[in-house]
Amino acid sequence: MGVKNTALLVIDMINTYDHKDADLLIPSARTVVPVVADLLRRARDRSAPVIYVNDNFGEWRSHHGELLDHALSGPHSHLVKPLRPDRDSLFVVKARHSVFFETPLEYLLRQQNIDQLILTGQVTEQCVLYSALDAHIRHFDVIVPRDAVAHIHEDLARAALRMMERNMGAHVCTSEDLWR
Repeated sequence: MGVKNTALLVIDMINTYDHKDADLLIPSARTVVPVVADLLRRARDRSAPVIYVNDNFGEWRSHHGELLDHALSGPHSHLVKPLRPDRDSLFVVKARHSVFFETPLEYLLRQQNIDQLILTGQVTEQCVLYSALDAHIRHFDVIVPRDAVAHIHEDLARAALRMMERNMGAHVCTSEDLWR
């Protein structure tokens, strides 16, 4: 896989974990954070674009710095600190499940001649699944490292990964399979 046309997307990992499913999500997020941190390092080493696409949690007056500061000041900051955006990272704020729904992401990707996306983050059976579908219908190649996506319900996550692979042509792999 080349890096020239590939972007690493980090979905909803700038998070306070102050929501109804957080207790179910946190154990999976703990296992995913070091994997995503490693993928961030590897992408940056190769000068691959890193794009954070994050829920704004209804904070329409905030920007990515405020979202990050809020998450870093919360009780689960240890899940955010290793994944902090660097100065070269791009940041897109979203309001719904898909990273594409009413965001400028597709425009940004087209401007950078990106045609392949590596989806990481949370939640596998929600935002990652819907983002993979929207990427597929926009003719992006999709890669999902199964060890770099966190879930709330393991059985639904397994089914979502299978759907991404079977129905959307996503390449589901491990993070070790990337950038060898």
